[in-house]
Amino acid sequence: MLAKRPKPLLSFPKQQLSNPHFFFSTPTTLHTPLSSLPPRPSINQTKQAHAQIIVSGLASNASFTGHLLASLALSPSTPFAYSLSIFQTIQYPSLFASNNMIRCLAKSESPRESVVLYSCILGRNLIPNNHTYTFLLQACSKALAICEGTQVHTHVVKLGFFEDVFVRNALIHLYSACCRVECSKRVFEENGHCRDVVTWNSMLAGFVRDGRIGDAEKVFDEMPERDVISWSTMIMGYVQNGQLEEGLECFKEMREKGLRPNEAILVTVLSASAQMGLLESGRLVHSIVDSLNFPMTVSLGTALVDMYAKCGCIEQSKLLFHNMPQRDISSWNAMICGLASHGLGKEALALFERFINEGFHPVSVTFIGVLNACSRAGLVSEGRHYFKLMTEKYDIELEMEHYGCMVDLLSRAGFVDEAVELIENMQAPPDPVLWATLLGACKIHGSVELGEKIGNKLIQLDPTYDGHYVQLASIYAKARKWEDVVRIRRLMVEQNTNKVAGWSLIEAQGRVHQFVAGDREHEHSLEIYKMLETIGTRIAEAGYTPRISSVLHDIGEEEKENVVKEHSERLAIAYGMLVTKVGDCIRIMKNLRVCEDCHEASKIISKVFEREIIVRDYSRFHHFKEGKCSCLDYW
Repeated sequence: MLAKRPKPLLSFPKQQLSNPHFFFSTPTTLHTPLSSLPPRPSINQTKQAHAQIIVSGLASNASFTGHLLASLALSPSTPFAYSLSIFQTIQYPSLFASNNMIRCLAKSESPRESVVLYSCILGRNLIPNNHTYTFLLQACSKALAICEGTQVHTHVVKLGFFEDVFVRNALIHLYSACCRVECSKRVFEENGHCRDVVTWNSMLAGFVRDGRIGDAEKVFDEMPERDVISWSTMIMGYVQNGQLEEGLECFKEMREKGLRPNEAILVTVLSASAQMGLLESGRLVHSIVDSLNFPMTVSLGTALVDMYAKCGCIEQSKLLFHNMPQRDISSWNAMICGLASHGLGKEALALFERFINEGFHPVSVTFIGVLNACSRAGLVSEGRHYFKLMTEKYDIELEMEHYGCMVDLLSRAGFVDEAVELIENMQAPPDPVLWATLLGACKIHGSVELGEKIGNKLIQLDPTYDGHYVQLASIYAKARKWEDVVRIRRLMVEQNTNKVAGWSLIEAQGRVHQFVAGDREHEHSLEIYKMLETIGTRIAEAGYTPRISSVLHDIGEEEKENVVKEHSERLAIAYGMLVTKVGDCIRIMKNLRVCEDCHEASKIISKVFEREIIVRDYSRFHHFKEGKCSCLDYW
């Protein structure tokens, strides 16, 4: 017997439970107001049909009310109380009506109550059918009721419904939803001839949900038939697990097969394009949206706003945002965060005030965008105001990201002591990232003593991460304390640290090109280095002098200059010069923060070659144009 639930929401009149025909009335073909309802009627349409049934004096007819429940079960949104009130008016409900009530419960906020109804059926020695188990397992999946679902599974086997493809699909989905993907796999493999495309999709989704992309790829490759859901699941799996290029390649393959993408695919591909900073890929998706006349839903509009902002086209992002027919809080958050990443602090704060005036309530992410906006633009007093506002007025719990924004804002603006005090007064233990942020500020302001203290603390916290050693060594190098530089470098070697390789991406000629410092693997490497020499000569004539004071001292001056001029973004800029038209914007994405020398060189390159260069590093956007940067050298 299934586990009983206390105080069920459902109750049945005694005459229903004692009647031998309970749940067994057979639905008939009806020519009623219900016959004219669409396949997925709205609640208002169903209520209108219900009203006509009542006016016609047919409200007591069990068949009519059974079909009314069927309409509610198919409705996109089903008010549970309304469904229950109709069900309880049926003196002798048929199995058809009861199955549809289970289906309504499965969509409600109380899906476990469907088990109570099922228990009542079993208590009267009545035999459910395959629809009963399909809907019941859907309810268990929504409630993550693995205990009840497993017991239902035993009933499925006992009563001979295990070879029903719909029931098997529901079982696979149940186990996947409850993170029992091995159980899903066992159900999937037990009966290989009893599968349809939904079976394969359910197994595929199970592996994706569990992060087992290799297994998902195997299932995807073996599928005898794929539909749009199959492709959507695989693309989403790649993107959610960080395999962005594979996700974009999968989308390309799907398009080559002539399939029409759904909204979920378009939103996912836009997310991948945004994360990689691939403008052409994002523009392609936008053109598909326009050519296929997709409605500009909130989800799609927000994804486009986010993509253009993260690909450096903030003006296009703003235009799309202002033209969206509807916006939700995610849309506003995307725009506020986008403005912040481009250093448009005052615009971001103005948009936040408009957001409040339109009646929206900010959430944690909103204030991450607001505080980032203050940090990127050096708006210290505004940052203090909003940091206080989020807790005192909006009662939002402070998270590590909020502290990170404030520590970055205060320390880079020179309020290092205030940033230290903020960290030390945190209720939760500070994230090492906060101390690393402060360490970076020590380098900017030449605070050797504090930097030494923080650097040593970070090395103790994570002795294998090379970034802390590099930062501390840079502080010593800037102060020309070469003995300490050597000591830190030796310590790096002894600890066998893990170095994070810096790279830069540029999208050109339909491909993504990745460079690392000193890279000579590119097919056009010879031409790239010739262009690099040309760039070096031209910017030197314009007054550029390499900033190499922080480069480690145990190499010669000439070699130091070669080290910085072969940084990954310089190689990407050189390649961009080769393959783009004169006057075209060059867009680059970096995984690390741009260094001081490359920042200065990029400003001069933009002036000498009359090019706009947009660099997105892990912190913000830099728009280089006419010898200036949008960050105003505040980064």
